[in-house]
Amino acid sequence: MKKNLGVIPAVYPMPVLIVAAYDENKKVNAMNAAWGMICAMDKIALFIDEDHKTTQNLLKSKAFTVALADQAHMDVADFFGIATGNKMEDKFERTGYHAVKSEFVNAPVIEEFPVVMECELAEVVQTESMYAIVGKIINVAAEEAVLSEKDKVDPAKLNALIFDQFQHGYYTSGEQVGKAWNAGAGLMKK
Repeated sequence: MKKNLGVIPAVYPMPVLIVAAYDENKKVNAMNAAWGMICAMDKIALFIDEDHKTTQNLLKSKAFTVALADQAHMDVADFFGIATGNKMEDKFERTGYHAVKSEFVNAPVIEEFPVVMECELAEVVQTESMYAIVGKIINVAAEEAVLSEKDKVDPAKLNALIFDQFQHGYYTSGEQVGKAWNAGAGLMKK
């Protein structure tokens, strides 16, 4: 029997995404955004507040990067979520991390995170219930250490962080338990 829990954001897992953009002086700002998803083959939607420093920067620069946080960099990924660039001028510098300019868009690529999407601002969707930044993915770059022999990102090597909305924990993904478009194929024959 199910127990009623009330209104909670009951989607699991949620990705741990690190969004980075330059300010008008080419200073790097980054934030942790768990509320984001792919919304087309070449687009990502980020459901982030308009008042974030990173949001303001990417609206001005019209470009940003989205990195997949991994277990090896959990401490900095979490820091990017609890510190605000609106109050902490040296937020990025405190981490000791490194950023280089994307060769595809006007945004920083944080070198320590193993997979990054380089995006141009496609649109802002604002309704009474939602504020979303939609980015057009111009390029995806990945460290060779997280690639399979077929040059595809291997989740078992990536150890991507996933966020637990229920108890506010971080977990890792990685173990394959089935193949998409195959696990349910037997039911097609009924």
